[in-house]
Amino acid sequence: MPSDALVARIRGEYQEMPGLRLTVAQASRLWQLDAPTCTADMEALVAQGFLVRTRDGACVALPATPKALKVEQTFAGVARTACWSGST
Repeated sequence: MPSDALVARIRGEYQEMPGLRLTVAQASRLWQLDAPTCTADMEALVAQGFLVRTRDGACVALPATPKALKVEQTFAGVARTACWSGST
């Protein structure tokens, strides 16, 4: 069962180091965790959509992106829908 405190710690590490790419074995050594605990915590972050697993089993954080907004605009009587990803 994942620990909320450890999940928050791992999330923080990934946020502080963009591009961080770790396997469970590497993460276990880095954070001095046993493999089952580290696996459960990293899998919790994968389930939350914060981390993704690469083909070789490493975990990387997904980049933060602004929410895409749908904007309806009427121009010359024609309704158009556009996506805008500016900051809110």
